[in-house]
Amino acid sequence: MDEARQPLSRKLPIPSSQINPYRMIIIIRLVVVGFFFHYRVMHPVNDAYALWLVSVICEIWFALSWILDQFPKWLPIDRETYLDRLSLRYEKEGQPSQLSPVDIFVSTVDPLKEPPLVTANTVLSILAVDYPVDKVSCYVSDDGAAMLTFEALSETSEFARKWVPFCKKFNIEPRAPEFYFAQKIDYLKDKVLPSFVKERRAMKREYEEFKVRINALVAKAQKVPEEGWTMQDGTPWPGNNVRDHPGMIQVFLGQSGGHDTDGNELPRLVYVSREKRPGFNHHKKAGAMNALVRVSAVLTNAPYLLNLDCDHYINNSKALRESMCFMMDPLLGKRVCYVQFPQRFDGIDKNDRYANRNTVFFDINMKGLDGIQGPIYVGTGCVFRRQALYGYDAPKTKKPPTRTCNCWPKWCCCGCCCGGRKKKKKTNNPKSELKKRNSRKADAGGHVPVCALEGIEEGIEGIESENVALMSEQKLEKKFGQSPVFVASTLLENGGTLKSASPASLLKEAIHVISCGYEDKTEWGKEVGWIYGSVTEDILTGFKMHCHGWRSIYCIPSRPAFKGSAPINLSDRLHQVLRWALGSIEIFLSRHCPLWYGYGGGLKWLERLSYINATVYPWTSIPLLAYCTLPAVCLLTGKFITPELSNVASLWFLSLFICIFATSILEMRWSGVGIDEWWRNEQFWVIGGVSAHLFAVFQGLLKVLAGVDTNFTVTSKAGDDEDFSELYAFKWTTLLIPPTTLLIINLIGVVAGISNAINNGYESWGPLFGKLFFAFWVIVHLYPFLKGLLGRQNRTPTIIIVWSILLASIFSLLWVRIDPFLAKSDGPVLEECGLDCN
Repeated sequence: MDEARQPLSRKLPIPSSQINPYRMIIIIRLVVVGFFFHYRVMHPVNDAYALWLVSVICEIWFALSWILDQFPKWLPIDRETYLDRLSLRYEKEGQPSQLSPVDIFVSTVDPLKEPPLVTANTVLSILAVDYPVDKVSCYVSDDGAAMLTFEALSETSEFARKWVPFCKKFNIEPRAPEFYFAQKIDYLKDKVLPSFVKERRAMKREYEEFKVRINALVAKAQKVPEEGWTMQDGTPWPGNNVRDHPGMIQVFLGQSGGHDTDGNELPRLVYVSREKRPGFNHHKKAGAMNALVRVSAVLTNAPYLLNLDCDHYINNSKALRESMCFMMDPLLGKRVCYVQFPQRFDGIDKNDRYANRNTVFFDINMKGLDGIQGPIYVGTGCVFRRQALYGYDAPKTKKPPTRTCNCWPKWCCCGCCCGGRKKKKKTNNPKSELKKRNSRKADAGGHVPVCALEGIEEGIEGIESENVALMSEQKLEKKFGQSPVFVASTLLENGGTLKSASPASLLKEAIHVISCGYEDKTEWGKEVGWIYGSVTEDILTGFKMHCHGWRSIYCIPSRPAFKGSAPINLSDRLHQVLRWALGSIEIFLSRHCPLWYGYGGGLKWLERLSYINATVYPWTSIPLLAYCTLPAVCLLTGKFITPELSNVASLWFLSLFICIFATSILEMRWSGVGIDEWWRNEQFWVIGGVSAHLFAVFQGLLKVLAGVDTNFTVTSKAGDDEDFSELYAFKWTTLLIPPTTLLIINLIGVVAGISNAINNGYESWGPLFGKLFFAFWVIVHLYPFLKGLLGRQNRTPTIIIVWSILLASIFSLLWVRIDPFLAKSDGPVLEECGLDCN
């Protein structure tokens, strides 16, 4: 094969010995579920009809949820990249590197909640990445306009002059100093240069001095002066009013002065804080990311973008090269909108009590989606194609002429087939022709002229060429906004900037595109860039790209590409899940709901199922809460959700349990996920379902339908300074009440059921076992929640105990008083007198 056509990556299908039994058991489980529901529906429990009806409705919903979750896993794949081929093709010896430039976005808001040292480590890992330095630009978005972030970034840029050459000289991993020096491994392994130990010791001292300087800045920022912050030259800091300030851009490392201590060039580092004014909707993170898209297009205009949260550092210095193996692949690359990497985390205890690693999602669900149309976008660790963010459709695959068409005479082919093609070309002429012509200009000169849009008109031939070009220009400005420089950049598929423009004029234009009114009457947030309308803008943005016919790629390098931090205590974890679930509810209740949006586009039906599942799953909290309440009701009333089982019925119940276990075991087998990780995920599905997801449903309904925005406050109680002390820190939140109540009523039900069996003798123990199994199923799933509630010292705030016992007591007394699930009799009550009448 010609070297230029050799693939830079390949699919690795799951071995048939692992995937085929998995698929077979899914089909068998579907059949068993059908027979199971036939029995459940045809055999109601007459003396506890309401209990039976509630349980059947819940079980049907669970079955539908399982189908939505299961079938997108039908075609899982792994992938392998060829970094050596990438270097051979695009980095030929003695020639400049031909690798594509990449603009990297880091977003932060509040430096007191997102420590500047964490952001600094992320930025340092970016500046030291293993990629040509002239191809890397780092943009830091400070949406809080904090002088602390600005000063910390200035310190970071100075420390980078020493840190970057050290990383590249000794090829160290990871290249975030905090995590490199914290590694508990043999740091001398594979190191051969005699100077390494001495230079490492000196660099560690330099980093500790850098940390002290950052800590001093943080300490100074704790108390804001009455007159506001002032800069070193004595002028007031423009961002003193967080909600009312101009746009700010500062190039810390650029074309002039951006060199390390060895005299080598450093990647660009740019600070950006978009304009904020009262009365404007700034759209939070999505708005900040769109501002970065425009600024970077004006200043550097790399064809690819990487976005990272401020706490996600580059753990694998070759991560950009891994993504380029897909983006620059001659066979696959043109249709790829983004390459998503899995999220991996530091600082989580080995037991991962609250499933923070989310291994089942990242190592099972995402691999399944990669075999269909690609993984969903998860908000960080993702490399985008800039053109896909601009709302363009994916390029159409060229289909060879069909055999039937080739059999027609030439006159027929011209009259039918060619006529259709000609009509289509005429329809798409303005956008496609402009893009083609400007792409040719970019290829020839590497940049577009200053008056790019005006120059477009000259090249279009035909009677109405001027009108077409003018109309196209107006359409582009309506879509992208009133910036000729930015609009011209959108037409360059391979990137490139205005070489003839001065840096000062480009900075002025960059300030213009981050003004708060720039997006008015444009398609930003609707069809272009990060999509607005949900707190989980990531799902929505990826969904729109897939609807345009693009596909995404899931890349799992042997060394994790990025690592971040996760909230590991119970309350913070629940609030994180609440935010995700609320975003899904917002999408479900919007015009972008995958149930009805995007038909006729390029979205595949299995991919649609996965997006439907991603927006519907919070609604499962309602049947889940009801189902987890049923065991307590059964134990308190003495009734059950099923009649006495026959042999055939027992067979279906047993078959269903076997299929559930077999599906899980075979899933773990092909994915490599451990049973402990799978079980933690199952437990947290219940914990999150009866707490965060439930509140998200009601909060989402209030927000979307009534316009009421409610927040659940969190108050902290400090933990110890030991490892994982945050795991045991307790924070009161309303989300803790429903699961606590469920635990208490189920424990009360178990005690009541056993007491009743002891009083009524041996025969009552048989029916009790089914109810006890049902109750223990709930309690075992909520066990990590119980441990988190009790904390290390087995202490729980009084308010939780009081509220939960109060709710459980009211609930229990209602059953004793009303007894709604017992059969009612209209006749006289007949009692056995005890006399033998014979």
